[in-house]
Amino acid sequence: MKGNILTPNGWVHGELHAGATIDAIDGVPADPQDNGDDYILPGFIDVHVHGGAGRDMMEGGDAPHVIAALHAKHGTTSLLATTMTAPPEDIERALVAIGAACKERGKGEARILGVHLEGPYINSSKLGAQPPFAKEASLAEVEAYGRQAPMRLITVAPEIHGHLELVRLLADAGIRVQIGHTSGSYEDGVAALEHGAAGFTHLFNAMPGLHHREPGMVGAALAHAQYAEIIPDLLHVHPGAIKVALRSIPHLFCVTDSTAAAGMPDGEYMLGRQVVHKCMGGVRLADGTLAGSTLTMDGALRNLVQIGLPLAEASRRVSTNAADYLGETRRGRLAPGCHADIVVLDRDLHIKAVYIEGEQV
Repeated sequence: MKGNILTPNGWVHGELHAGATIDAIDGVPADPQDNGDDYILPGFIDVHVHGGAGRDMMEGGDAPHVIAALHAKHGTTSLLATTMTAPPEDIERALVAIGAACKERGKGEARILGVHLEGPYINSSKLGAQPPFAKEASLAEVEAYGRQAPMRLITVAPEIHGHLELVRLLADAGIRVQIGHTSGSYEDGVAALEHGAAGFTHLFNAMPGLHHREPGMVGAALAHAQYAEIIPDLLHVHPGAIKVALRSIPHLFCVTDSTAAAGMPDGEYMLGRQVVHKCMGGVRLADGTLAGSTLTMDGALRNLVQIGLPLAEASRRVSTNAADYLGETRRGRLAPGCHADIVVLDRDLHIKAVYIEGEQV
């Protein structure tokens, strides 16, 4: 494929050769503004996906495959299937289906790299749109869940009794731990980072905000985090707050927090055991609480450019940074030997083609 190729060393105007992996990139360094050709970017990586196409990850069955196919059409080439706070039997049903989908990627589907367990180890005072099944974590339960599907990321409220010790054990086991759905203080956040927590779940949302005499969990993130996820649908977070996070957190990356309503018309959908309502571009509970989003990653990229990011930086925020966070060294970048996870965009940043491990969606 030919066009303006975003490589780890910058833009190249030329041709990318690939099968299942990238073979070679031929061309010369060039500014894309000097021509009218397509943009060729690394495939998007979304570590926070609850649903899409009318389906929810908590359903089990074929839901992960349907959801992965919907997001693939919008440029997401790999993702983490994200669960909700729920009774153990609901989580186990979802994990069985996700585990099977991790082992075999269907035609036209994004690669499911594993699980983001967003609950139930959160603070019941900061549920957001999570159902009321929050609980203290136990290593034995996490290990049991890990036998059903690969645990790549777990959201934890660090102020809950015993959770700091668990954070250290999970981090030592190679699982990324994020701080989220928390009422914890600045000090709680710093302690969690010192115990091995690696990031923050949907920064600014479902956590205490910044005050100059009480910095809160947001203050801990802005002062100390290397990584955090943020939802750039321009509903969850004001563009000005996104810019604050971009200046403060070196490897900030974007997620959709998408629900079953993504890719669907206005109406009622399920988010775990909760009924949510899609209208006016957002998803809410009956009381008006934001409940995930309808965002897809191509929309996230366009929103970042809309608020002023150069396209190359926006690409890193929807792809490379998340790959680095997960240790996926062969994803999130266009270079020889990497998976051929590729998005081709027109000059208005709309999808023209998507390739997942060389397969055109």
